[in-house]
Amino acid sequence: MKKLSIKKRLALELNRKLKSERRREHPLRQLFWECTWRCNLSCRHCGSDCKSSSMLPDMPSEDFIRVIDNLLPHIDPHVVSVIITGGEPLVRDDIEKVGLELYRREFPWGLVTNGRLLTEERFESLRRAGLHNITISLDGLEDTHNWMRNRPDSFTKAYSAIKTVAKATDINFDVVTCVNRRSLDELDELKELLIDAGVRRWRLFTIFPSGRAALYPEFELGSERLEKLMRFITSTRQEGRIKASFCCEGFLAGYEGEVRDRFFECQAGVSVASVLLDGGIGACPSLSLIHISEPTRRVV
Repeated sequence: MKKLSIKKRLALELNRKLKSERRREHPLRQLFWECTWRCNLSCRHCGSDCKSSSMLPDMPSEDFIRVIDNLLPHIDPHVVSVIITGGEPLVRDDIEKVGLELYRREFPWGLVTNGRLLTEERFESLRRAGLHNITISLDGLEDTHNWMRNRPDSFTKAYSAIKTVAKATDINFDVVTCVNRRSLDELDELKELLIDAGVRRWRLFTIFPSGRAALYPEFELGSERLEKLMRFITSTRQEGRIKASFCCEGFLAGYEGEVRDRFFECQAGVSVASVLLDGGIGACPSLSLIHISEPTRRVV
């Protein structure tokens, strides 16, 4: 991995002091809601092994709204983004109901989706409920994405959803890609497809070997392929045609400050919390995949 320069060492030392201050204050900025374990796909890289049915029922929307109402006296809703995850959140038919309740309480809210159920009609329904952020997954070119998602039409559905959302100028939107050995050499072509679709932000992840993902050794990049990924992100950022960035996982030595907007800093339990399906509270979601910008209010 690329070595740290003296300049970056100094910058990291200054950033350490800022991190200490944030940890003392620990202001809540992102609240994830794991609303279901159900999913309409059976992806090979799923870390939680979600299925179409679940032993645990979906958390009732009323229960989650009670959590929100208990928080309200202690926080400013304008600076806390609520992010709905799963499973696949769009298998629920009450996401708009929850979103509208969040909007009425002045929380910016968003969701993470595989795009399969995100038709133009559903997207408009979500927008009317105050949708602020959305992230869609696309994990490679057609054959690779379909292999990872275990459905032959997954790429077509996801890419169609991406093109639909990219037309909306009032939504904070990005695409996430879980990179593996199959997709690494496809990234240049995938980049062009995303740019053609109108995507402006793209985040790239590696795959943590847990759950179903642990069964596939080809998901692990290794040090040489990881460095190739870092070089790709760096060059893409320098091009300026699409804003690529690496996910929040891990310290990246000499690539710190080059592949992300900030130096590495885990915010779990500092400014990030999760409401889990069973009502438990977690410090970090299993898949924190949504792009968070400065929250702004939008008129529905």
